[in-house]
Amino acid sequence: MFNIKGVTRAIIMAVTSVFVFGAAGGAIAATKWQQSHPRRAEVNHRLGNQDKRINQERREGELSKAQAQTLHRDDRGIRSEERTMASLDGGHITKQDQRTLNQQENQISKDIGK
Repeated sequence: MFNIKGVTRAIIMAVTSVFVFGAAGGAIAATKWQQSHPRRAEVNHRLGNQDKRINQERREGELSKAQAQTLHRDDRGIRSEERTMASLDGGHITKQDQRTLNQQENQISKDIGK
């Protein structure tokens, strides 16, 4: 005869292990996908370029320290919004999210070039 409690416990442990390790594997795959999603990459690439432009304009004296700080703060806000949007949509941003973020980046880009 076998112990029913022992068998039940073994089944529960096996099922739990499958869920735990399955979820961990899925999280790793989702992280890789999130990092290389084209719409997110495009938005983040633009933010990086704008950061460089702000720093260049500051070095050349075209922007005051306060103006540069404001523009950097605005860029950080867009980056934060992009991350929030992605977290709500399974690690990617929608085409509408991208359009919204691009419009915000366009406004900051105009402010850099003034």
